[in-house]
Amino acid sequence: MGNTKGSFRTQQDDTLRNKKKGSVDRYIVSRLLSYVKPLKGLVATAVAITIAGSFLGPLRPWLTKVAIDDYIAAHDLHGLAIVSLILAAVILLDGIKQFITTWLTQVIGQKAVFNIRMDVFRHLQKLPARFFDRNPIGRLITRATNDIESLNEMLSSGIITILGDILQLLFIVVLMFLIDWQLTLIVLAVLPLMLYATVFFKNRVRIAFQDVRTHLARLNTFFQEHITGMSIVQLFNREEREAHHYATINRDHRDANIRTVFYFSIYFPIIEILSATAAGLVIWYSGVRVLKADLTIGIVISFVQYIWLFFRPLQHLSDRFNTIQTAIAGSDRIFRLLDEEPGIETREGPSPLTTFRETIEFRNVWFAYDDENWVLKDISFTIRHGEKIAIVGATGSGKTTIINILSRLYPYTKGQVLIDGIPLETIPAASLRRIVGVVMQDVFLFSGTIHENLAFGNPEATLEEISTAARKVGADRFIDRLPGQYDYRVLENGTGLSSGQKQLIAFVRALLYNPEILILDEATSSVDTTTETLIDQATAKLTTGRTSIIIAHRLSSVQKADRIIVIHKGVIHETGTHQQLLKERGLYYKLYLLQGKNNP
Repeated sequence: MGNTKGSFRTQQDDTLRNKKKGSVDRYIVSRLLSYVKPLKGLVATAVAITIAGSFLGPLRPWLTKVAIDDYIAAHDLHGLAIVSLILAAVILLDGIKQFITTWLTQVIGQKAVFNIRMDVFRHLQKLPARFFDRNPIGRLITRATNDIESLNEMLSSGIITILGDILQLLFIVVLMFLIDWQLTLIVLAVLPLMLYATVFFKNRVRIAFQDVRTHLARLNTFFQEHITGMSIVQLFNREEREAHHYATINRDHRDANIRTVFYFSIYFPIIEILSATAAGLVIWYSGVRVLKADLTIGIVISFVQYIWLFFRPLQHLSDRFNTIQTAIAGSDRIFRLLDEEPGIETREGPSPLTTFRETIEFRNVWFAYDDENWVLKDISFTIRHGEKIAIVGATGSGKTTIINILSRLYPYTKGQVLIDGIPLETIPAASLRRIVGVVMQDVFLFSGTIHENLAFGNPEATLEEISTAARKVGADRFIDRLPGQYDYRVLENGTGLSSGQKQLIAFVRALLYNPEILILDEATSSVDTTTETLIDQATAKLTTGRTSIIIAHRLSSVQKADRIIVIHKGVIHETGTHQQLLKERGLYYKLYLLQGKNNP
């Protein structure tokens, strides 16, 4: 079995990111555009309207020149009225164009971001347990929220708006040359300085934004962990120390943001100074020419308007560039996540497993979580259909690892696992998990009603079926006392319910799922004696006529098993029934005595 990679990128992704930066950016942009391609109708409409309306803004100073030089100077009120109406129509059309393009581009961005979010969530559900062991939840939340949100502005107003700004610049330059080429050259003279400032700004702000995202992920990770473990922080009186630790991370995030603000605070005044310098040179030179009767007032006024129109798209382009840089930095992390290899690969083999008929076999199975320290060593055993097997041993002996392998949460390293003679790696995970149900030691409940949590594995279950299952397990005793009973809303992870109550809910959930192979992983380890009695009674009903595997610390819950497998340091130490193992006076016997049982 090949192990699933736990790093946050694939080998192919590493190779790509070792190439020069430009190729990486092009790769990221091309992947982003793949989310826009399904919306090509909306994109084509937005682009067409942007192109068609890009001349409207530059046309206004031209009409101003015509109004002043051709009609105001000539005292032609009729012509002035016509030009004024044309100017009003141009302003109106420009406003309509901006409304339509803004609405279309926002729709495009929201639809594309929706699809990216769905891809990320679906992909996260396919990733193996090992991936989540190695990546903090806060970091993943940052990827799925902040990084994706950074794409919205670029996809909604970045690329199409850039196209409009570039076309507008072209129209402005053409019209300026048509009006007066000398004044146009004066305006363009400051352009090299502006481009240099933009490139200088780009290189530094990109690094700053990457730092912001990195520190934001650290901030979210720390915050999420400490909210989840707040009771431990309080019990160990760590509030002040953890606050200082949080302050350090928060300070790094603040400083990274301040660096971006610093670059912006330098860049935009430089652009304003260059714009004002160009305007001052135009006014001075045009004033000299007006005095010599070589230039009209209309040209001077129109050129002053063109200067602000000319530098506005340049500023917009800088803003858009900043947006794109932020989005690319976020996209890089998102695509690394999407490129992460999914769960254990399913090899080609027999048809999917639809039912369990004969045996589960572990043949010389070896396993290590970190490829160095073996957790299981040459494990071999067989479970027959309908048999109730218990697996016991000290903490860390490898009991739960066997269940993780059988559930395909982790791939075994060496050996073979077969169900009805079919290699486990050839059985699709969905097919396998339809016949295997697990009740975990740490029960997780989702925010929602008791009804929704009970029916999580069987959404089609009726309220009558759910209440019947609850009665069988004994969960109805506490559910009936809850406000709203089955409509009682559970808080995050079952806050407000006891460990025993959550465990009973897990048993009802498993009963409704009705698996052919039932696994109970330390299901009574954290409940009181009364609840344990209820669970033992429910276990007897649940395991009747069903292949069952029980992982337990408390030996009282496994005495009626058909066979008990004792694991010690990753090796099967002994196997037999409760009475047989006691007679052998081996490791099981010692565990039995340690739990305070009388010597039989």
